[in-house]
Amino acid sequence: MHIHVLTVGKLKETFLKQGVAEYEKRLSAYANLKIVEVLEEPAPETLSDKEAELVKQREGKRLLSHLKAHHYVIALAIEGKSLSSEQFAAHLDRLATYGNSHIAFVIGGSLGLSDDVLRRADFRLSFSPMTFPHQLMRLILLEQIYRGFKIMRGEPYHK
Repeated sequence: MHIHVLTVGKLKETFLKQGVAEYEKRLSAYANLKIVEVLEEPAPETLSDKEAELVKQREGKRLLSHLKAHHYVIALAIEGKSLSSEQFAAHLDRLATYGNSHIAFVIGGSLGLSDDVLRRADFRLSFSPMTFPHQLMRLILLEQIYRGFKIMRGEPYHK
């Protein structure tokens, strides 16, 4: 399976970099993982709705430029569908079984994903109704992908 994680912005905190590196290493036994970071659009703390949409559109174009026609796209979106770890593992397993071996997870910037990216998504996944920093979300996503593979293979980990 080929897993692509498309994300806005670079990791800044050392602890996040270390966590991501650990899960990249763990996932290498299960999938071909590629993480693509696109430039985060500079934005002041306070934006009008129109300015916020413009930021999301610019970041969205950068994300979309890395998506291929054969990618099954899973957008991380607060309004998406919530799954348990077991349901997430089953979803990944179904994708692999039915020929969707190139999965692209998309993590937006601090303002979320553009409408264009959301329309391109085959599935919208929500980890929680809470808001998480997009940089932390990368680590959480990789951990859940790893957990999903462990569950699919019946290997110990998911307690």
